[in-house]
Amino acid sequence: QVQVVETGGGLVQPGGSLRLSCAASGSIFMINSMGWYRQAPGAQRELVATITSGGTTNYADSVKDRFTISRDSTKRTADLQMNSLKPEDTGVYYCNVQASIYSGDYVRRGNNYWGRGTQVTVSS
Repeated sequence: QVQVVETGGGLVQPGGSLRLSCAASGSIFMINSMGWYRQAPGAQRELVATITSGGTTNYADSVKDRFTISRDSTKRTADLQMNSLKPEDTGVYYCNVQASIYSGDYVRRGNNYWGRGTQVTVSS
């Protein structure tokens, strides 16, 4: 099927930067969009940023002007550059991939895949 793997989390001081990477692999026909979501302790998972196959981006208001999402369609990767990090950015960051996949002799559309997440901790 499809595998989604995140890398790049860690501990950083307030005001610092981190770069997360997401790589998708498997029986992928086409990736429609990739995105990053996060979940803080005791909170629901929330959208951070998404990017479509055409390059259209969407950001949560709380990260606009601080985070930048980018993708490499040939490599099937999406990166999240996070600058000016705040303690409230702490959480597990998950990569989401929406893709059409090969299924036997057919292409199955509208599939949603998640990685296992990577921890980001912003603390002094």
